[in-house]
Amino acid sequence: MAEGGHYDIVVLGGGSGGYACALRAALFGKRVALIEKDKVGGTCLHRGCIPTKALLHAAEVADTARESEKFGVKATLDGIEMPAVLSYQQGVVERLWKGLQGTLSSRKIDTIAGDGKLISPNAVQVDGDAVYTGDHIVLATGSAPKSLPGLEIDHERVITSDEALLLDRVPSSAIILGGGVIGVEFASVWKSFGADVTIVEMLPQLLPLEDESSAKVLQRVFRRRGIDAVLGARFESVRHTGSGVEVTLAGGKTLQAEILLVAVGRGPVSDGLGYAENGVAMTRGYVDVDALCRTSVPTISAVGDLIATPQLAHVGFAEGIGVAERLGGLDVRPIDYDGVPRITYSDPEVASVGITTKQAAERGIQITSVDYPLGGNGKSVILQTQGSARVIAEETPSGPGRVLGIHLVGSRVGELIAEGQLIYNWDAEPLDVASLIHPHPTQSEIIGEAHLALAGKPLHLHG
Repeated sequence: MAEGGHYDIVVLGGGSGGYACALRAALFGKRVALIEKDKVGGTCLHRGCIPTKALLHAAEVADTARESEKFGVKATLDGIEMPAVLSYQQGVVERLWKGLQGTLSSRKIDTIAGDGKLISPNAVQVDGDAVYTGDHIVLATGSAPKSLPGLEIDHERVITSDEALLLDRVPSSAIILGGGVIGVEFASVWKSFGADVTIVEMLPQLLPLEDESSAKVLQRVFRRRGIDAVLGARFESVRHTGSGVEVTLAGGKTLQAEILLVAVGRGPVSDGLGYAENGVAMTRGYVDVDALCRTSVPTISAVGDLIATPQLAHVGFAEGIGVAERLGGLDVRPIDYDGVPRITYSDPEVASVGITTKQAAERGIQITSVDYPLGGNGKSVILQTQGSARVIAEETPSGPGRVLGIHLVGSRVGELIAEGQLIYNWDAEPLDVASLIHPHPTQSEIIGEAHLALAGKPLHLHG
């Protein structure tokens, strides 16, 4: 391993955005150093996307066993062995981590383990010792779980998603503070594993960034599953009890549970890393960038959760690739963040791309929309899933114009949103999609059927 030296590009942070930048830059023949204090792969691979989805798959298996008789299959669920679940989870993570290390090595990227700090517009110091200089520096130090003022994380009864992923038991009960993606996914997992779960969300709906129609469907299904949600409620305090915690909400309402999961979002990891001291403009801890991820310092770019863009691994991939291609001399187009697919992997899943009904109103866009219930889709009925597909299109004098948003709720709908991404990003209109033949019986038909309806020629939709 190199001990200091000069590179074409030095990437500080080996998460999704950082390693994607390194991998793409290497294909341009760039000499790249990738500095990571923990393990390459970052939050997504080790504390986020991958381990949470492994837990969610285990939860799906548990639900399938519990509900098998309604399919005519006699099976029993004898219990959840969390050490075995964690072993499966970590096996998935380890396999992908080893694969990533091999890919980085095959492209001759120097991976440096240690704490990096920016010490000049062209240099990063690691562990206060070795200095790595570069013609260009890419900041990709990611994010970490946030808390609220006065809410102390004790890592035992009051925990973050980091501790929740490693919990070696199923809690008897849990209060989840925050009804965003992280909170909703853990609520789904723990309920499937047998816990009593209550979500507390300050805003009036779960998944506040999603379309109101999707949130209503999710909330209805969660109620049927026995997941409680206290909406429009502000957290006030928490105290330890003999058996767990007691949470007090504004107005005096109290809730008791074994643990409190704080899932109020993630904040940028930037403190003490020398960014502002070396001229990098920042806002509330986030690094300021332009549409091409360039910072206020010409030799420095920033990507991923460190900048104020959607905190999604695939966004980090795209930003990292974009920076590498810009530095490689290609003409790079800015990312349309509205066109990035979003998925919450709960049961049911929530998937979307484009803008919401509320955003359309805020932007002064006249829209037309259709909601197609999964009850009209053969494959969804086979799967016994509930949900809907909403498609939003621009209203024009001649009828529905370009599709502005696709919002899906139901089991496995996350696998469908890639088609929605193509529809949105290629400015398709309902009539364009209506002419496409979707295979039957598949859930993909819900997208085709919704567009058929918007184009004025509905097939199975009625009422």
